[in-house]
Amino acid sequence: MSHDAAGESGTAHAGNNFLKNLIAEQIASGEQQGAVVTRFPPEPNGYLHIGHAASICLNFGLAEHFDGACRLRFDDTNPDAEDQEYIDSIQADIQWLGFEWDGAVRYTSSYFDTLYGYALHLIDAGLAYVDELSPEQIREYRGTLTEPGRDSPYRDRDPAESRALFEAMARGEYAEGAASLRAKIDMAAGNINLRDPVIYRIRNKAHHQTGDKWCVYPSYDFAHGQSDAIEGVTHSICTLEFEDHRPLYNWLIAHLPVPARPVQYEFARVNLNYTITSKRKLRRLVEEHIVDGWDDPRMPTISGIRRRGYTPGSIRTFCEMVGVSRSGGTVDTAMLEHAIRDDLNTHAARAMCVLDPLKIVITNWDEDRVETLEAAGHPNRDDLGTRRLPLTREIFIEAEDFRESANKKYKRLVLGKKVRLRNAYVIEAHDVVKDESGRVVEVHCTYDPDTLGDNPADGVKPKGVIHWVSATHGKQALVRVYDRLFAVENPAREAELLDGLNPFSLTVHKGCWIEPGAAEVAPETRLQFERTGYFVADRYDHAVGAPVFNRVVALRDTWAKIESRGE
Repeated sequence: MSHDAAGESGTAHAGNNFLKNLIAEQIASGEQQGAVVTRFPPEPNGYLHIGHAASICLNFGLAEHFDGACRLRFDDTNPDAEDQEYIDSIQADIQWLGFEWDGAVRYTSSYFDTLYGYALHLIDAGLAYVDELSPEQIREYRGTLTEPGRDSPYRDRDPAESRALFEAMARGEYAEGAASLRAKIDMAAGNINLRDPVIYRIRNKAHHQTGDKWCVYPSYDFAHGQSDAIEGVTHSICTLEFEDHRPLYNWLIAHLPVPARPVQYEFARVNLNYTITSKRKLRRLVEEHIVDGWDDPRMPTISGIRRRGYTPGSIRTFCEMVGVSRSGGTVDTAMLEHAIRDDLNTHAARAMCVLDPLKIVITNWDEDRVETLEAAGHPNRDDLGTRRLPLTREIFIEAEDFRESANKKYKRLVLGKKVRLRNAYVIEAHDVVKDESGRVVEVHCTYDPDTLGDNPADGVKPKGVIHWVSATHGKQALVRVYDRLFAVENPAREAELLDGLNPFSLTVHKGCWIEPGAAEVAPETRLQFERTGYFVADRYDHAVGAPVFNRVVALRDTWAKIESRGE
C-alpha cells in the first residue's frame, strides 16, 4: 500500500474511528486472533463517488493499520446493469487513492458454482424452497412493518421437488419471473428481511464474467456473506442501511457449510450537502447530457473529483476529518474544499493567468524591449525554483482590474492612479481607447523604472497589486471555471432533480492568457493562478501548445456570494 498519497496533504487530521477502536479492543482481549481481513465489495454498475472513497479509505486503512489485508471483490450478481467499463474505473480509482488490494481481483461470479451448491444445501435441509408466486405476489404476501406476512402456497414443498425445480431453473427451463428460490425463515418476523427472502432469481442474460453459463443468479444478500466467508474476511464493513440485513447475513452464515464466520459491522455513510450520490440519479445526469460524462469535474465521482484537480491526499485527509461513526448526518462540502485548499496551498506552484483580458500599453517602454523577470515558483518552497516572466510593451490584465474612476476602496488600476504589476514595476494609467459601444479596449500607462522591488520615490504608494501576462510572449489557453453542480443544499429532496441545478456551475473562458511556462506543464499539474484560484491542467484535453485548465477551487469560499446573486 502506498503512503505517498496520504502524505500529500500538508495538515494531519485524526478523526474519530470507532471501528479502529473496536478492532484494537478485540485484538487486546484475544477475541480477534490472526490477521484482520477486510474487503471492498462494489457492484460494478456505475462509477464510484465520494461516499465510496470514504469506504475505500476505511477498509484499506483498517487493514493497513492492523497489518492485515484488504481484498477487492466485485459483487457482480446482476448481469442487467454491470459493465467492464465500471470494473476498470473502480480499479483505477482505488489505485489513484494510493491503495493496493491483497492478491488478485476477486469476483462474486467466481463463486457461482459454490453458491449454487450452498443453495442446494439449504433446499435439502428444508431451509429453502422454489416459489412460483410472481414478484408482485411475493411483495403482497410479504406483509408490512405492522402486519406479518403470509406463507406462500409453495412454502411446504417437498425438498426433493424444490431441488428438481431449482435445477430446472438453472437449466433455463423457466422464464424470468416464473419462479424464484426463497430461504425458509419466518414470515412473521419483525424484520422483513427474514420473511423468506428471495435468494435466487432467473435472469436469462449473459454475464460479463461467466457468459451464458447461468440462468439463475444469487441475490446480493445471499452472495455477500458467503463470499466474505469464502475469502476469510474477518470484518465485513457496510453502511448503516445494511444493519437490518445483518440478521439475514448471520442466519445464512449459521446454516451453511462456509469455511469461516465473518462478522458484519455498520458505519454511517458520508453524505455531502449540495451533492447527490445516488447512482441512479448520477446516471441520469450522464444519460441526459446534463454533464459531460461520469468524469465531468462537477460530478461527485472519484473520476470527476480527480479530473477537477483534487489530490489523493486531500480526499484521504477529508475522510480522516469526517471520521467513522454510527450516527448519520450531512457533511458540509466546505470541509472537502478546505482539504484541497490546504493541500494545494502547500504543494501547488504559482503562475499568472488572465481570464478576461484587457490590453495595457506601456507607452514609455520600447516596442522591441523584452525584460525577463524572475519570480518564485512558490513563496515558501525553495525546492520549486523560480519562473521566468517576460515583460513587454503590451500586456494583458483582468478587465475587472481597471476602472476609469473608483472610490478609495478599489485597490486596482484607475486613471491617474498607480498600481503594482505583480513581481514587476509600478504603472500609472493615463488614457484609454474605447470601441464604438464605449467599452474600454485598451489602457495606456507609464511605468516607473525605479520601482522593481521598491515603491515610487515620490512616496505615493500604489493602490494594490494586479497580475498580468505579456501580450506577445504569453500563451493563450482555455480555462474552465467550475463550481458546485447544485445550488440547493439537499438536491435529493427536490421534486425534480434538475430544478436544483446551479446555472453557474461551469463558465468557459476561451481567450485567456497565461505566462509561458504554465503552458508547458504536464496534464494533471496543479497550479495556483495568483489572485484567481487553484487550477489543474486537464488530464485529457490539455496539451503543450494547447493548454486547457480546470479550476479546482477558489482561493476563498465564494459560495455565499454565488448564492446571493440576483441573476
